[in-house]
Amino acid sequence: MNKMFEALFKQVQKIMKTGKKPEDKLQDICKLMRERVDYYDWVGFYLVNPKKERELILGPFVGDPTEHVCIQFGVGICGQSAETKKTFVVQDVNKVTNYLSCSPSVKSEIVVPIMKGKDFVGELDIDSHVVSPFKKDDEEFLNAVCKEVSTLFSVTLPIDVAKKGEWTWTDWEVEGEKPNK
Repeated sequence: MNKMFEALFKQVQKIMKTGKKPEDKLQDICKLMRERVDYYDWVGFYLVNPKKERELILGPFVGDPTEHVCIQFGVGICGQSAETKKTFVVQDVNKVTNYLSCSPSVKSEIVVPIMKGKDFVGELDIDSHVVSPFKKDDEEFLNAVCKEVSTLFSVTLPIDVAKKGEWTWTDWEVEGEKPNK
């Protein structure tokens, strides 16, 4: 990982140590990455929807709004990452057939799974308006971020899905805390 990403990762760790709510931590991480990496044009988290099998729901993000608030496993790059539990790096979205277009401005995408042990709990999705911006350093940094973020989750993830595909953390079981019921 290069020095810029090392410094950025230290800031992610600092955010994770705050007493903020989990959703605020994720929002702050999105904001940090969007502001500090010029080719990260959309940064967001998709999380497993435990109320609907094999579906992701949009969590905290920074960037233009997206119509993709729910994504089925296997559909699009995010769905493929969820299905396979693998990182997907797409340097040119125009060359991929299973791509869900969020905006004509998006030229490339990287999606990194968030694993809690062997369980897939969500993913970090980055869109760029540049073709071929992602390097090995991006992948290493984003994998480290996802490993750090995984500490927010327990294996069971009850989520209340609100209107417009938004969700709350009210019923999340956060590591070391009891869910509010």
